Amino acid sequence: MKTAVVTGGGSGIGLAIAHRLRADGYHVATLDLRPTETEFAHTADVSDRTQVQAALEAIRAQLGPVTVLVNAAGLDGVKRFGKLTFEEWHRVIDVNLNGVFHCIQAVLPDMREAGWGRIVNISSSSAHSGQPFMSHYVSAKSAVNGLTKSLALELGPWGITVNAVPPGFVDTPMLRKAEAANLLGGTIEEHIQRTPVRRVGRPEDIAAACSFLISEEAGYITGQILGVNGGRNT
Repeated sequence: MKTAVVTGGGSGIGLAIAHRLRADGYHVATLDLRPTETEFAHTADVSDRTQVQAALEAIRAQLGPVTVLVNAAGLDGVKRFGKLTFEEWHRVIDVNLNGVFHCIQAVLPDMREAGWGRIVNISSSSAHSGQPFMSHYVSAKSAVNGLTKSLALELGPWGITVNAVPPGFVDTPMLRKAEAANLLGGTIEEHIQRTPVRRVGRPEDIAAACSFLISEEAGYITGQILGVNGGRNT
């Protein structure tokens, strides 16, 4: 049985992905600042390489080599660019981009040794459309898409695929917080009426896309950005 690690697995999209991969038959461990599960849940800040390495060592001891990685940990932020401090900019970049760097480098030896691996990076539909007052977040997620394409070319010869899923308008605590702060440009219901499939996305929708990209059937798919957004970005 293969071992998968899901970062940001304590809530929202990450938690749904962890549940789906378990249902698919993987051993699944999660990393999160605030874990919500008890089994194979590890507390770690993905922007801290030492914490990531310690968590991975514990996971290997419990479950064996890690050959599936889903980078779902994320940190948002809303602030006018002219008011954004470098510290705020750096923290969002650190979690959303540097965290992906740390986690991929930490699991790469296992995947290369196995001659097989699956990496799925959860980016954001804002990398396609842009988003006012979230320049640091959009910049980080756009970079994740670029990293995905570069690593797909570099790691393919070792049997490792690298893809990204940019969610759009998914019902998560982050979305509800944005609605409460009047940052959506309307209510969730109003946005549903502007969404071609006429519903809000569910974390399970993202989990299903990840499940496919991780499967053996997707072994010839790499370097792709698979938007899951109900048709809002095509």
